[in-house]
Amino acid sequence: MPLQKISEFDTDYHNTIGKDIKGMGLYVQGTDEKIGTIIDAVLDEQGAFRYLIVDIGVWVFGKKVLLPIGKSRIDSTADRVYVVGMTKEQAEKLPEYHEHTALDYDYEERVRGGYRTPSVESSAPLDVASTVGRTTPTLDRNNYTYAQEPDLYDVSTHGDQTFKLYEERLVANKQRRKTGEVAIGKHVETDTATVAVSLEKERVVIERVTPKDAGKVVSAETANFREGEVAHMEIYEEVADVQKEAFLREEVRVQKVVDKETVEVQETIRREELDVETDGTLKVNKTDRV
Repeated sequence: MPLQKISEFDTDYHNTIGKDIKGMGLYVQGTDEKIGTIIDAVLDEQGAFRYLIVDIGVWVFGKKVLLPIGKSRIDSTADRVYVVGMTKEQAEKLPEYHEHTALDYDYEERVRGGYRTPSVESSAPLDVASTVGRTTPTLDRNNYTYAQEPDLYDVSTHGDQTFKLYEERLVANKQRRKTGEVAIGKHVETDTATVAVSLEKERVVIERVTPKDAGKVVSAETANFREGEVAHMEIYEEVADVQKEAFLREEVRVQKVVDKETVEVQETIRREELDVETDGTLKVNKTDRV
């Protein structure tokens, strides 16, 4: 009956069993007294759990031993393993486990012998009636089976064990992230503009005409012969006086608007389902979730 560590039997055991027993705390049954930690698990060739490798350093410093699976009660909801009916005195006498310990029949017998010794909790006198019909199995190394010692290897002898089935679900959250930015600025462009202005210019027109009464004799007083300026006139003209004035051409409004859209995101989620294996013709009653 070759034995293997769980990782040797199934390299993907994390996904197979859904819960890693390694690292769980080891406690005395019915108390919160922690006595060690689960280091590994040992399986037989059929994949059935036979032992837990436990570090009982709280009780015995630096000591690791094998704990038959029937002497444990696993509470996966609290990440705890409880030791059923074992005392510190028994733990001190158990054969020590090392990394390269050969898990053969002789070593197993030494381990089993340590647990076959009645513990303090079970040392009370037995009721005579309860012993009627009991027989002690005859153990033969050539024909030994774990079924011969259910107290060591059958977890069902210790009542109900509770564990949780987990399921993943998608939780949609939103994260705000920057996708860009817009900077608004101004610059000045120049153009050459043309404007038409009507200008007035004064000029002098001198006309020399012959009057109608030309040749008429006038008196000496009328004929005033003199020299020098006889007329004076100022001449004006308009010139273009162009100035610039600023005026409001248009107004630019900058604002943000939010567009909403619905996107679908797909992800693979996992769900634990219960697998029930039975051996023989026994009936198993399964109830719905409550």
